[in-house]
Amino acid sequence: MGDAGSVAPVRWQRARQIARLAAIGTGATVAATAATGGVLLGQARQARRTIPMAEAPPPRCDGVYGAKLPGPPVTMVVLGDSSAAGYGVHRRRETPGSLLATGLSRRLHRPVRLHRFAVVGALSAGLKPQVESALEVEPDVAVVLVGGNDVTNRTPPALAVRYLVDAVRTLRAAGCEVVVGTCPDLGTIRPIQPPLRWLARRWSRQLAAAQTVAVVEAGGRTVSLGDLLGPRFAAEPGRMFAWDRFHPSAEGYAVAAAALLPTVLSALGAVPERRPSLAGAEGVRSLPEAAHEAARHAGTEVSGAQLRGRDRGPAGRWAQLRRRAFFGVGAVPSTGTAADTATLEGTA
Repeated sequence: MGDAGSVAPVRWQRARQIARLAAIGTGATVAATAATGGVLLGQARQARRTIPMAEAPPPRCDGVYGAKLPGPPVTMVVLGDSSAAGYGVHRRRETPGSLLATGLSRRLHRPVRLHRFAVVGALSAGLKPQVESALEVEPDVAVVLVGGNDVTNRTPPALAVRYLVDAVRTLRAAGCEVVVGTCPDLGTIRPIQPPLRWLARRWSRQLAAAQTVAVVEAGGRTVSLGDLLGPRFAAEPGRMFAWDRFHPSAEGYAVAAAALLPTVLSALGAVPERRPSLAGAEGVRSLPEAAHEAARHAGTEVSGAQLRGRDRGPAGRWAQLRRRAFFGVGAVPSTGTAADTATLEGTA
């Protein structure tokens, strides 16, 4: 059940097709893409060389959040790359995992046990060992943030997505809910300068759309991060970027976590769901259409849906689009329900 090769070829074709539809900058030729792609890759590598990973790893955030609350803990794991690990911040409470665990504990009124297995610099190909470690703690929900390094390393989108869907299917087979924050818009990264910035945006949206199709087919949910932070990053780069100008700051991570938290709650059955509708900005679409829509509108959740008791329609899998209100996830006064009362586990 966790074998990525079992996904029908037609679904991969659909993922590639919707990835192409989601791309912008349609005037580029193949030759221009090849020529500029090498320069973009060089710029990305130069930007990554400014990150002293061995000297400044992200802070550990594993532990029990809301330890004084009643009931058994909900176990959450965070998988992926540096954005999942919280690279660029210095305090535990500023990491995405801590922010999500804090918000989840406050709204469920239950303890949340957090395990972070994300690795700085990871590609989608690196998810398998993270999943294997995660399964040992029997998680209730997994949050996965991955894709940026696949773009800068020019991993073929179909290959990156195969690794991701294998991870999702393995987690789902173990009874774990899965929420994937799709590839962010690398066009907001300031070390990548125009005129190449549009190409970074194009590749990011291609991968995000393909991730959405594959993850929902595999039984997970996605939240499009896209250019969620783009306008504020452009207006306030010193505030929204970390010191390396490549990763988000504490405030940037807080915005992303606020977009993810409602979907994590929904995956755990803690948010009442409205009946699917075909009308309006929200509602049911074919999965390729929903992926296209989500890639263009940051903060959009995509999950599987049924219409008239059927999972599929003429254009394939049905999917539900939702644009949920963002939930605040910052630290709160010490009341025994937030990150301030977390009990740390593990070693640095």
